[in-house]
Amino acid sequence: MKKELRIFFTALMFYTRIPCPKWVDHSQDNLNKATRYLPLIGWIVGAINVLVIYACSFIFPISICVIMALGTSVLLTGAFHEDGYADLCDGFGGGWTKSQILEIMKDSRVGTYAVVGLILLIFLKIFILINLIEYDILFCLKSIVLAHILSRWSVTTIIFTHNYSRVDGRSKVKPIAKKLTLSNLIVSSLWVVPSLFLFQGWLIFLVIPIVYLMKVYLARYFQKRIGGYTGDCLGATQQINEILTLLFCLLLWKFI
Repeated sequence: MKKELRIFFTALMFYTRIPCPKWVDHSQDNLNKATRYLPLIGWIVGAINVLVIYACSFIFPISICVIMALGTSVLLTGAFHEDGYADLCDGFGGGWTKSQILEIMKDSRVGTYAVVGLILLIFLKIFILINLIEYDILFCLKSIVLAHILSRWSVTTIIFTHNYSRVDGRSKVKPIAKKLTLSNLIVSSLWVVPSLFLFQGWLIFLVIPIVYLMKVYLARYFQKRIGGYTGDCLGATQQINEILTLLFCLLLWKFI
């Protein structure tokens, strides 16, 4: 039990800025196993976002509530996934060969592709959430939790099905770049199931194949361009599938 708790806190320490006990170390073995708790991290981040929106809704307009919730998410994760998405925009937008793409993604400077990509990403999140809240705030809060969980689960499936691209081992994601075992993937998937039962009706289950198909498309694209995935690819996948899940929930409420 203590060992499993150590693995969970390792995941919490790596994927968020939430303080962890001092006895939690940076063991590479624990960090690799911690991937199975990535959807649980989605539960935590999503739940905190929900609390922020709900609490702020008694005081501020909807738009302010949404921006404060997105700001909270960035603070909680240290913009971990957004940074990966921005690097991917720069790398795949400005690079032609594998070496060029990987080199650009390692560069800490931000280029035009990253700036434009982040602006579009953030504004898309803001307007989706505002529309969801205007339709039904409770449905919106459930959608936020689902989006954080399901998008992180899609990341674990890439680690399970594909190989790490970099060969120099200098990336911070290298400790989790080992092949995810089937048992760890199953544990990861189990964290997704309760989030689907937050909703009424079976149509919400359609979001799983939609998110997975997006993961398949992205993974194939990464494989074609750079021969696998990097940490930036994983962060971008999380952000894209978070948006995709929210869009699905918006369409589900509006048209179904």
